[in-house]
Amino acid sequence: MIDQSQLLRLLGLPQIAIDRVEITDAGVLEIHVHSTEDGAQCHRCGRRITEAHGLGQERRLRHVPIFEHRTEIVIRPKRYRCPSCHDHPTTTQRLDWYDPRSAFTRAFEQSLLRALINSTLEDVGHKDAVTPEQLEGILDRYVPSGIDWTALPALPVLGLDEIALTKGHGNFVVIVSARVEDSLSILAVLKDRKRASVEAFLRTIPKPLKRTVRVVCTDLYSGFIGAAKAVFGKHVAICADRFHVARLYRDAVETLRKQEQRRLKRDLSKAEYGTFKNVQWIMRKSESDVSAEERRIRARFFAHSPKLAQAHALSQALTDIYDMPLSKGQAKRKLGGWMRRVKNAEVTCFQSFLKTLRRHWEEITNYFTERRNSGFVEGLNNKIKVLKRRCYGLSNLRRLYQRVYLDLCGYRVFAR
Repeated sequence: MIDQSQLLRLLGLPQIAIDRVEITDAGVLEIHVHSTEDGAQCHRCGRRITEAHGLGQERRLRHVPIFEHRTEIVIRPKRYRCPSCHDHPTTTQRLDWYDPRSAFTRAFEQSLLRALINSTLEDVGHKDAVTPEQLEGILDRYVPSGIDWTALPALPVLGLDEIALTKGHGNFVVIVSARVEDSLSILAVLKDRKRASVEAFLRTIPKPLKRTVRVVCTDLYSGFIGAAKAVFGKHVAICADRFHVARLYRDAVETLRKQEQRRLKRDLSKAEYGTFKNVQWIMRKSESDVSAEERRIRARFFAHSPKLAQAHALSQALTDIYDMPLSKGQAKRKLGGWMRRVKNAEVTCFQSFLKTLRRHWEEITNYFTERRNSGFVEGLNNKIKVLKRRCYGLSNLRRLYQRVYLDLCGYRVFAR
């Protein structure tokens, strides 16, 4: 038999006592309670008041289900009269476990927020019999629509990256994030990727936090690099993401590979060309993952395409430089040697990449200072892409920020 004290523990609600418990014909568990607290704070003068003035209107507050029954807490909050104010206004007592603007207890609201992680408003609303509008109201109360700078002790590593809200329409938004030790925080979702928009946001970072920034990780988009330089100057390293750089020189090899495959398909017999089976996938593998049989296939292909063999070797040499434990100065010398090798080689596929390398020399070599990359930003962008697919696009920037914040840092909501 569960007595009232045990039921109170099960409810987890302070400042109340249970009057009676009923189960309606609809199977709703109604728990009628009253406040055990005395007094309130006058809504006008702010003084503590204790002169009782009856009870307010009955309130029914949805609570976390008990024994799989829909549970409602029924309470008539106490009212108090202020003897100090001129017309002696009355104030309704507020208890900590519910918000006067909500039809739910805080515990039930938090359970709904947990359910929203990696889910949609419609799914959660259907499962818990609440409306999407009610869920949006809970999001607005619990999850900020902007960053709380006071909650961040430092911002050692910032990340800048863009994502398209609608594929093929060019409507990019910018995700600004921060890596603090092992914790990832989303700072903002900006309406476009213009340099002015990014720079304006970065200037809103409070000066004490701005002084803690050591690295800004970004791709090679000049708008991001220019904005970061304008705000942080020479005191912060602007680091071009290693994997964006790798994509550029590997794409150069990939373009040459396609050209060579088309040529060989035209020049060789069908049987001879068939010996290059899956060579495109083999060339995309890291060297350590290539099997002995795959090396033989690749060698046959390279025998018919010496230029591609040379380009592949140069690409692998550049990857090896990135993998070496080099200082920035050592990396510059290694990269300079690699550029001379390319210049002396017969291949021309790296010409565009060489221009990029010269133009962003400092940003690219800054990687070797602290070996930072934008992997955490890419992981965040992948999460946003999943949210976009599942949550009707999330074109509203405030909602997008809130949902990513919740999915990424949901545990923080419940640590208050």
